[in-house]
Amino acid sequence: MKEGQGLIYGRNPVTEAIASGAGIEKILIQRNIEGAGKKIFSLAKKAGIAVQGVDKAALDRITGGVSHQGVAAYVSGFEYSDIESMLYLAESRGEKPFIAVLDGIEDPHNLGAIIRSAEGAGIHGVVIHKSRAVSMTPAAVKASAGASAHMKVARVANIKAALNTLQGKGLWVYGLDMGGKPYKEVDYTGGTALVVGSEGSGMSRLVKETCDVLVSIPMKGKVGSLNASNAAAIVFFEAASTRG
Repeated sequence: MKEGQGLIYGRNPVTEAIASGAGIEKILIQRNIEGAGKKIFSLAKKAGIAVQGVDKAALDRITGGVSHQGVAAYVSGFEYSDIESMLYLAESRGEKPFIAVLDGIEDPHNLGAIIRSAEGAGIHGVVIHKSRAVSMTPAAVKASAGASAHMKVARVANIKAALNTLQGKGLWVYGLDMGGKPYKEVDYTGGTALVVGSEGSGMSRLVKETCDVLVSIPMKGKVGSLNASNAAAIVFFEAASTRG
């Protein structure tokens, strides 16, 4: 399912979108661009994608003044996946499922950063809430630094129900929580779903109660917790390292 036409911007996101075969309708490139910008122009032409040269002022206006690095692209919309496709991907690779579930992430930059870490850690898909969380906005795509073009993302109406589905498929659900077991003391070698709560309040009560195991990141300094995307990255890569 695709969600409306959107605009992505930045050299890495646009380059990765071209490489992944995403539905790019047109690319806007700042006139007289140098370096990586010229490479994007060549890649787009090779892929048969329309390219339009524009002034920096026009790009600033179109993107709302964000840091676009001289490149933007109109896409037909982010194509969401589903949980079954994530499980099938794991099976096709001969791997145990490795899924990230986000319970109420509201900041697009956090969502993008989490997807970037998830892709790097070999996670098969990311599940987000359909209404009480940020969707794959252009800002989230940009923050993923191109990883969103390679990551399956599913939107669900009920996170608890999604976790129950994963548990029914044999996955163990681990939720990041300050009161949990130290994350290095957990076995992630089987089918694994890692739940990351919202930036402010963490996991909702029902989601927390659905988890099989709660895991925490011991803090040795004076700050009691980490940003959601930082915490997610630490546990994602720890889990990945134990899965081989």
